[in-house]
Amino acid sequence: MTLRDKALAHRIYLVLGILFVTSLVVSNLIFKKFFYFYPTETPVLGVKLFEVSVGILPYPITFLITDLISEIYGKQKANEVVIGGVIASFFAMGIIYVAAIVPATDWSPVSDGMFNNVFGSTGVAVLASMLAYLFAQFIDIQIYHYWKHLTKGKHLWLRNNCSTFLSQLVDTATVLVLLCLFGEISWELFTGLLVAGVAFKIIIAAVDTPFLYLGVFLFRKRFKLGVNEEIQID
Repeated sequence: MTLRDKALAHRIYLVLGILFVTSLVVSNLIFKKFFYFYPTETPVLGVKLFEVSVGILPYPITFLITDLISEIYGKQKANEVVIGGVIASFFAMGIIYVAAIVPATDWSPVSDGMFNNVFGSTGVAVLASMLAYLFAQFIDIQIYHYWKHLTKGKHLWLRNNCSTFLSQLVDTATVLVLLCLFGEISWELFTGLLVAGVAFKIIIAAVDTPFLYLGVFLFRKRFKLGVNEEIQID
């Protein structure tokens, strides 16, 4: 690979990393709004199964990005992006904490009460989310590379979906348990939110598989990569 190609590959990696970190941080800031991803509020077996937080919307993007980085740049670079996202999330939490303790002016369009109502428990949410997400992402990367090694770089759809399905289940269950323990949500909502969250993520994971194929195809074509060949960048 030429120096020009390496420079381009490095820039693309940085862009993917930026998109990953942005998606992760935003998901932790908007999680308090919930919506029905299926247009009905009718309970199924006494449980509302279609309620999910809007914070779940950027999450499939993060798993798609880590799978793409895993495939093209390797396991180490995928882990580095995940760690960077976690650091950025805690940094954002610190900024929000400082913003919350600074008193608002009388004419401020956003009062202290309004600000705290939206961001007041972000610290707890971020802590719960990061513990769950860090665990889930490392599981995703480990399983992805296990299947990649086992299939010798073939069957991209298999490792993409197997790794994402299990890691999303772990992520959703862990964060909900922690939020229930911290008193952020009621245990009565646990089952419905778990089923809805996992179902939504699995559907999106299946939908984004063609995009992963497209991304891998474009990388291999541009950088002339063979099956199971990775780009080595500093």
